[in-house]
Amino acid sequence: MQHGKYRFIVGFLAVPLGLYALFVVWPFIQSIYYSFTDWTGLSPDFKMVGFDNYTRMLDDEIFWKSLQHSLLFALVLPVVTIGLALFFAFMINVGGRHRRGGPVISGVRGSAFYKIVYFFPQVLSIAIVSLLFAFAYNPDSGAINSFLRGIGLDSLQPLWLGDPSLALWCVMAVLVWSSVGFFVVLFSAGMASIPAELYEAALLDGVSRATTFFRITLPLLWDTVQSGWVYMGILALGAESFAVVQIMTTGPGGPDYSTTVMVLYVYQKAFRDGQAAYATTIGVALLVVTLAFAAIVMRLGRRERLEF
Repeated sequence: MQHGKYRFIVGFLAVPLGLYALFVVWPFIQSIYYSFTDWTGLSPDFKMVGFDNYTRMLDDEIFWKSLQHSLLFALVLPVVTIGLALFFAFMINVGGRHRRGGPVISGVRGSAFYKIVYFFPQVLSIAIVSLLFAFAYNPDSGAINSFLRGIGLDSLQPLWLGDPSLALWCVMAVLVWSSVGFFVVLFSAGMASIPAELYEAALLDGVSRATTFFRITLPLLWDTVQSGWVYMGILALGAESFAVVQIMTTGPGGPDYSTTVMVLYVYQKAFRDGQAAYATTIGVALLVVTLAFAAIVMRLGRRERLEF
């Protein structure tokens, strides 16, 4: 069985690893190289400038604002999204009342329908979701302010995306709404694989539903939760945050850079301002932040693996 094992493994891994190195690793190496140049992105001619771009980045007030907003995305979005998804998934799978003649443990009535409803935002493109909420946040004709006027709260008419103190939170709310359904389905699948006997034994001993969640469900789902946490953090630092900020906000990134995130700042410097080298410098910083986030989550979330 050991004969030719390594040739067999190399034969299967050579092509995938080669493609990964060509389309993932090599662009990263190129970005780091270009961050030490003055390349505009439009001309094939450039020269080495050493650490000038990094010095400029450290003195860039807008960069620090974008970093602060990206870190806020990475900290708040996973907590809220994963927390809501765990609550909804638990209610769908375990939170129902005991019905006579039925199983001791069951989900709420219509749990299959709720799964479809929660997952529906995943069917929509993030661009469509952003456009819909941009219309809803419109201070004059948007659905939210129209609802407030309809229930007599005419004095409460926020500008939403036009208010620097509210705009970032409005954008994050959209990302939570669009992402939570995916994790509800993911955690529901994990909870469905947990033996019902564990819950039944706990309930027979008089344990509350909340205790069963923290003592049974969460420990047995921890690997899935940890992976979802990293995945959601990467989305918050990357393409998802870029799409909603680019489409929904004025500027984009406004008002007064109150919603500018790092990935948007990279795009603006590269394609709007023609400063590709400086954009790659900010991209390198974003890479470091993303890797640090993933490493911290994996390190803090490390615990003994539980099996059932």
